[in-house]
Amino acid sequence: MEKVGEIMTENVETCSMLDNMYEVAVKMKELNVGAIPVLDGEKLAGIITDRDIVIRGTAEKNPGSSKVEQLMTKDLITVTPDTSTKEAAKLMAKHQIRRLPVVENNKLLGIISLGDFAVRELTDDQAGDALSEISETNYNGVQH
Repeated sequence: MEKVGEIMTENVETCSMLDNMYEVAVKMKELNVGAIPVLDGEKLAGIITDRDIVIRGTAEKNPGSSKVEQLMTKDLITVTPDTSTKEAAKLMAKHQIRRLPVVENNKLLGIISLGDFAVRELTDDQAGDALSEISETNYNGVQH
């Protein structure tokens, strides 16, 4: 069975809790990504997504100088490199998220996203199942 560590994106660009919303938005634009993990030293503290910036930043009228710490998602669902890709896809579907940080001892090793599944031909259409569940409208929770 394929493991997350085999298909995850490594060397992920990160930011610190002291960075501000504007700096992170520019970094997202330059890297063409929708999420950036937030580190407190070497420890994974959260993740900030383009949606966090729109909802918690702009829509709630926080200025561009707002610290990432105020806007990031703190309660993360994570996986280890040894997690099966099937289990990762199930977690994404269950929690309505598009990305999972890959950690070991709370240190960020990489990230796995639906895009990582999409470029692979996985058995049982794991990515399709996860995507269809994630894409369903969910008005009670924040999708990432």
